[in-house]
Amino acid sequence: MAKEKEPGVGEQEQVLDAEDIKRRLDMVDQRLDSIDSMVTAVAERVMNQPVTLNITCPHCGKNIEITIIGSQKPMA
Repeated sequence: MAKEKEPGVGEQEQVLDAEDIKRRLDMVDQRLDSIDSMVTAVAERVMNQPVTLNITCPHCGKNIEITIIGSQKPMA
């Protein structure tokens, strides 16, 4: 005969699954916060100084220079 699960075993597994999902979502949230901090730091550096990109056109082989100059807004 097939064994029946004890009552409450499925509920415990669901609780563990929910806790695991919550833990993973917290880890994703922390990683997104870290990425946001890094992107913000890079953007602040770019706003303080000009950035020049030198790209070679894959079709004609000419060098293309792109300069990005930012202007930092005063902090309030």
